[in-house]
Amino acid sequence: MKPLQPMPTLDIQGLRITLPGTARPVLDGVDLTVDSGETVALVGESGSGKTLTSRSALRLLPPGATVEGTVRVCGEDVLTMDPDRLSALRTGTVAMIFQDPRAAINPLRRIGDFLTESVRLTKRMSRADATDRAAELLGEVGLDASALDKYPGQVSGGMLQRVMIAAALMGDPALLLADEPTTALDVTTQAEVIALLAKLRERFGTGLLFVTHDLDLAAAISDRVYVMYAGRIVESGPAEALFSRPRHPYTAALLASTPRLEAPRGRLAAIDGQPPDLRRELRGCPFAPRCPLAGEVCDEQAPQPLPAPGTPGHRAACHRSDRLEGSAVDA
Repeated sequence: MKPLQPMPTLDIQGLRITLPGTARPVLDGVDLTVDSGETVALVGESGSGKTLTSRSALRLLPPGATVEGTVRVCGEDVLTMDPDRLSALRTGTVAMIFQDPRAAINPLRRIGDFLTESVRLTKRMSRADATDRAAELLGEVGLDASALDKYPGQVSGGMLQRVMIAAALMGDPALLLADEPTTALDVTTQAEVIALLAKLRERFGTGLLFVTHDLDLAAAISDRVYVMYAGRIVESGPAEALFSRPRHPYTAALLASTPRLEAPRGRLAAIDGQPPDLRRELRGCPFAPRCPLAGEVCDEQAPQPLPAPGTPGHRAACHRSDRLEGSAVDA
């Protein structure tokens, strides 16, 4: 008898979300999993659907959204939860680190109040116990307990992002959603936050979904990577394999357009064209109008994700992925 496989912390299957006034789904058949203690990166251009995918784990959906598919957290379908169970999920099982910490914290309240309020209400924790827990987690993220008495405007952006990470851990979540948490930070602080997230994931065994448009950050922190384009997952697989041998032209183009210190002088590589308009239906491969490898079949048929040769778990939705062999990306 085969041993039972552990249940994914996050399991999204066939997620399709349509908004009023759009001609095609914003998310179109998204499949994604995050295991306990695993870091999964979700990468792609702005507007590709990364943030909406992550927020679906909390059922934070736009008004009027039509939803199909399943979003399971620790085996429970978030999309069918009653309000009480959903509230418990949002205050304990799943936590989110937002892009802009200053927009997520009330500037008129002390950091200590921000950190302790939810656990005092949801876990019936005393003020003293909640404060001790907050001080402990501030220490884990490299801050002194004196930050509890400060207001958000009295600390730097990097410190405030560390406060957000501590706040996310207050409820002992099984799943942590990080929505571009380093966007507003300088490079040095970015590296510190990435190292901190990796350390905390190992210590607490939390599953981490890391949303970013920065491929270097994704490579630095992730075990597996999903590449999203126009609301679809176009490639997924182990981080090392995906970055060293991409099997989708979009992934290869993203890697080629990443600035490098050792690159020759000249214009930076760019992806020609624009992402498809939500007001127009898609036919065939959504990347075909921008793809140098596109042919007639790409314009007519939407490609299905297929296994890439040589690497278990590496899949790409491309009719012509074999033509990437021997390209500049492989060199």
